[in-house]
Formats: sequence, C-alpha cells, structure tokens
Amino acid sequence: MAAVPLPDVPQAPPLAKAQVAPTGPRKFLRQYELIDRVKAYDPTADEALLNRAYVYAVRMHGSQTRASGDPYFAHPIEVAGILTDYRMDTATIVTALLHDIIEDTEVTREEIARLFGDEVAELVEGVTKLSRLAFGAEYKRQAENLRKFILAISRDVRVLLVKLADRLHNMRTLHFIKSAAKRERIARETLEIYAPLARSIGCHRICIELEELAFSHLNPVARTAIVRRLDTLRAGQGEAVALVSREVSEKLEEAGIAARVFGREKHPYSIWRKLQRKSIGFSQLSDVFAFRVIVSAEADSYRALGVIHRAWPCVPERFKDFISTPKRNNYRSIHTTVVGPRGMRIEMQIRTEPMDLVAEEGVAAHWRYKDQSYGFDPEAAEAAGGRDPLANLRQLVQVLEHGGDSEELVEHAKLEMFLDQVFVFTPKGRLISLPRGAMPLDFAYAVHTDVGETCVGVKINGELRPLRTELTNGDVVEVVRGPKSQAPADWRSLAVTGRARSAIRRHIRQAEKEEFTRLGRASLERTLERAGKGRAEVSLRPALERFALASEPELYDAVGRGRVTPGQVLEAVFPGLKETERAAATERRRIEDGPTARFYVTGGGLSPGVSLKFDPCCKPVPGDRIVGIVTSAKGIMVHAIDCPELAKFEDREELWRDLQWTPEAERDTLSLASLHATILDAPGVLGQACAIIGEAGANIVGLSMHHRHSSFFDADIDIEVKNARHLTNIAAALRACPSVETVERARG
Repeated sequence: MAAVPLPDVPQAPPLAKAQVAPTGPRKFLRQYELIDRVKAYDPTADEALLNRAYVYAVRMHGSQTRASGDPYFAHPIEVAGILTDYRMDTATIVTALLHDIIEDTEVTREEIARLFGDEVAELVEGVTKLSRLAFGAEYKRQAENLRKFILAISRDVRVLLVKLADRLHNMRTLHFIKSAAKRERIARETLEIYAPLARSIGCHRICIELEELAFSHLNPVARTAIVRRLDTLRAGQGEAVALVSREVSEKLEEAGIAARVFGREKHPYSIWRKLQRKSIGFSQLSDVFAFRVIVSAEADSYRALGVIHRAWPCVPERFKDFISTPKRNNYRSIHTTVVGPRGMRIEMQIRTEPMDLVAEEGVAAHWRYKDQSYGFDPEAAEAAGGRDPLANLRQLVQVLEHGGDSEELVEHAKLEMFLDQVFVFTPKGRLISLPRGAMPLDFAYAVHTDVGETCVGVKINGELRPLRTELTNGDVVEVVRGPKSQAPADWRSLAVTGRARSAIRRHIRQAEKEEFTRLGRASLERTLERAGKGRAEVSLRPALERFALASEPELYDAVGRGRVTPGQVLEAVFPGLKETERAAATERRRIEDGPTARFYVTGGGLSPGVSLKFDPCCKPVPGDRIVGIVTSAKGIMVHAIDCPELAKFEDREELWRDLQWTPEAERDTLSLASLHATILDAPGVLGQACAIIGEAGANIVGLSMHHRHSSFFDADIDIEVKNARHLTNIAAALRACPSVETVERARG
C-alpha cells in the first residue's frame, strides 16, 4: 500500500530504540517494537504509514483512560500487537491502531480515508460499533451491532480478525470493570458471539482464550472445580502421558514415519461443555488427555493411522476423517480413539504441519509474503482445505436478509455458528454440511430457500422418511417438492439451523399477518353491522389517527391480534354513538370470537378458546421439545417429548399436536423443575450444592433427602428455572462439584 500524506499530523520519525514510548500504569508496545514485529515477517511493510497511525492514535485518544487506569491509546496498540502474532498485513495493523477512533473521538470516516486511504477507512468503519445510535432495548442494540458487523466481515475477513483481537484484549482486562452486571453481559456476549465467530474461521487459539476468560467470569465456581480436578489428574497421569507419547513415537519410527507426538490437555470450558452435552460426571470423560501426531505429508497421516490401528485396538464409532471432508472452517485432521499402552483409552489427532497451523490460526495462517507483496494467499487457503473460509459467514448474511425481530436475529446467528457437523449429499453428489441434529428441512433450506418452502416430503438413501428424521453422516437426501410454497407453523420444531428457522418464521409471519388481517376485517365489519353501520359508508381515518396506524390493513391486523378491539374502533369512528350500543356490540363480539392468541404455547393448529394444561407427569419447562395430547375432558395436555406417558398414545396419531414455546415463555417466566442428585455424605456438602444452585440464579423451593447410605445420600431438589438451558447449566455445575456423584433431571 502506498503511503498517504498526513499534512495535519506531526510526521514523527520512527522512534530510536533508546527513546521511550508514552507511558502508563502498565507496559505496552512501544512504537519501534511494533514496527520491528511487522517488519520481521513483512519486509515490505509501509513503515511510514505504521508510524503515522501509531502517533495519530496516541494523539486522538489523548487523555482518555480505561477502567484499569491505563491511557486509552494503550488498548489499540495492544490490539495491533496481538495481530502481529498472526502476521497480519499493514492495512490490518493500521486498522487495529485506529479501530476506536471514529467511535470514541470526533474523527470521521472521511478524515480517516483522507489521511490513511479508503482501504483502511472501510476496515475501520466495519469494526466500529453502532453505539452512537439510540436503541430502546439492549437486545435490539446488540442485534443491530451484530447485523452491521456480519455484513462487514462477510466482505472482508480482516474486519473480524481486528474485532476478535479487540475483544481478546478487552477480555484480558475485563476484571477492571467494577459493575458485575456489565462484566457478565460482556462475558456472555463473548461466549455466545465472538468465540463461535473465531471458531468459524478456524482461529482456535483466540477462540480457546476467549472461552476460558468468559467462563472464568460467568461461572468461576465450576471452572475452579474443573481446574482442581485437572490438577489432581495431571499429578496422577503425567508420567503415563509421557510414556504414551514415547511408545507412539517408537512405533511410527519403526515404520519409517517421521512424526512429532505430544499430549495435550482438554481445556476447562471444553470439559464443561461436554459435561453439559452428555450429562456425565468428570470421572466418565475419556479424552481429558489427547495426543497429537504431526507428520510431514498428507499420505503419512494415513500411514500413521494404519500403524496406530495395527498396534492398538481402535474404539468403534470413534473415527473421523476431516482430511477428506474438512470442517466448514477448513479444519483438517484424522481423529481416532484407541485402547493404547497400559490399557489407556486415548484420542489421537493425526495431521501435517500446515494442517496444524490452520487448526490453530485458521484463516490467519494464509497471510504470507509472495510475489513481492504481503497479503492473503488464496492459493494457499485453497490448498489447505479447498473451502471458502467466509462461506458460513455468508450464510449468516442470508439469515439477515430474511428480517425478523432483534431476538430472532441473535438466536439464528448463534444457531448458524454452531459447528458440530454432519455431512450429507444431494442425489447428484453435492456435499452439504449441516449442524449435528439437523433434519431434512435444514437440508432443503441449505440447498435453496425455494426448495425448503416447497418441500412436502423427503427420501433418505432412497426411502421415504418422516421430516422429523435426524440426518447422519453419509446420508443421500432427496427433497420431494410440491406445487406451491408452504411452511406450516409446526415446521419450526423440524429445523435446527438458523437459515431454515428464520426462513420458516418469515413465511409463517407473512401467513399469520394475512390471517389476522382477514380475521380483523371480518370482526370489525360484524361490529359495524351490529351497530347499524355499513362498512362502505364508514371512513376509518379517525381510528387510524387515534391508534397511529398507517393503513387500513394495519388496523385490521391490530384488531385481529387483539391489540385494538372493534369497540375501540367503533368509539373512534362514531364518538357520539350510544354507550349501550357500543357495549352490546363489543360484548357480542367477545363471546362469539373468543381469544385470538396464546401467550405461552403456540402451534399444533390450536383453535380459539381450547383449554391448554401442563401435565405434571413430566414438568415441561420452556426450551423443552413439547407436544400436545387432545383429551375429551381436559382439552389439550402439554407433555415434554420424552415423557413416558406418551407411550400410551403411540397408536393414536390423531390425538397428537406439535407445539412450541412462544418467545415470551422462554424470556419472561419461571418454571418448576426437579433434580435428583447423589451426594457424598460429609459435613457441608449439601450447603455447597445449594450454593451452586443459588449462584446460578435459581431458587430452591423444595428439598428432600432419602436412601442414606454409609458414603452417599440421595436428594430431590425442586427449583425455579428460567428455561431448559438454565436447568442444564445448573445440573452441569453440580456435576463439576467433586462432592456430587450424579445429577439427573427428575420427572413427575
């Protein structure tokens, strides 16, 4: 990049190594140190541009300070330093130095473009948050920031790399923020948005550090418990790890394969996620320690696999070949689990040096010096994995195009970043990667939105199968299409990807709007008729002005949804109409039409006025998959999908109704749930368990102990939780406690 003149900024020469950079309470990178780092991997770097950006950042941030007491300009300097570890190009380093300029000072994008060029200005604008705009709710502000951010990074991945480095430095200094609520919000946003984004482009090192830092703020008790268990395990198995590494190296050397073999320890947050996902105790984990085998060529990966499988028996269904079918983030490796030396069950990851670099640094591994210039090398990226590193981020852009409210946007973005995958094929052999647990509708919408909306059935491996079928690796999926677009309400329970669910909800919203408009128009016309007024002779403009609505269809929609009653419209249009006439019309409408919506549960073709009850046999909570059973006496009884009572109705499909929780139920309610725990019989352990539940934000409403033994006792704990995820987090936190042997959700 050519240097850009900087007429109104002091043209500071590079600092001599004896000079001192601006100081603060803590040490940060000096100007010459940053330049040296960049020049070490890119001799062609524009040194003058870097110097000007450094001086400009210091000057513009001036006397601003951070919560830690450091001068604010130390932050962008440290962000730039993080990016030099990933050998980023000059424009990216300059962007890091200037990334907060627009947001925190009076500098504009136009001035950045004039002083540093359009490329840097566009990158800086992409990183800048929308904090200057006024949004009513925090969730909406987060969603709008996310929307702008995803659009920016889908055009240039460097925006994401700068933002990840920015978030990483902020997380390293998060403990300086005094507000616990603010720390929790930032940590949760990091865990749910930024760590998955880092994983989506393969930046494993950044992802791991972000997860661990967020975990330490969100659940320090659980993390401390896991770290203590790891310390104990490390002390007992440290020699065994060294022994296994040596024996594997010897076997490979005997076969003539040059390789580096070393053990690695699973990170605390990764352990925590597995405890949650599989509902197991720490002692049941088999891959706390894994071994990495680094070979010189791709062919040697498969040779090494053969040597290892001949030497030790492999564990069935624990083999994955991500070299032939890379993950969406270009991760490539062979995974296998064997019963290795001394009977240890060990996981092996076999890959080449370039694959290992991509596994750790992701898309950042492809910046290199080539053809007299330094920048992203698409040929190297293609050779490493053959996939566009931004392909899954562009899928998020498609989710944005479907619209929806702020809550849906954030939800679908998180779903789309979920990377546990299955690989399935179209009949013509096209490979489609989907999240684990995906169903045929997810596949259909991944092929094309039109394919999803016209789907009426599916063939899996040549056989017709239900749309509720979970797809597995290697399935060949053929979508059976109908003549017209459709998306029934119960389809929301038949999809897990953000793309499919957002498209289904958009279609349902449109269909619901049309239905509510028809309902509202018919209801209003009946009310006018009862009052002796004809619709053709009535102007609704007074009602539109009173309720601040733009058009008659909007008014009909509001009436259909119950936001405005026909009586209120009648009063607005005919303020002189007799009170008795208005009351009679409104009362008759209420009796005849009944309620128009549900608050907690929707779907299943529910008719207005039908009775809904939650069955106590399974205690469903928001977030559980739920179904309804039609009864003659009690209306529809709501059950969790895994309730044993449902077995009684297996042969009565006509009684089943697919139901879903509404967003209000999952966000604004508390539900009663029960846990059954086996706890070590020792002083204070019950108090520890209760403290863990309290720290997780749940209220204990019932506690009973029974089946006391010499070493353990059983406890049934009734708690109020926000949703199923909240309950799962509490159970996982209890399992991480050394004094708790088992924890299971209790039904009935």
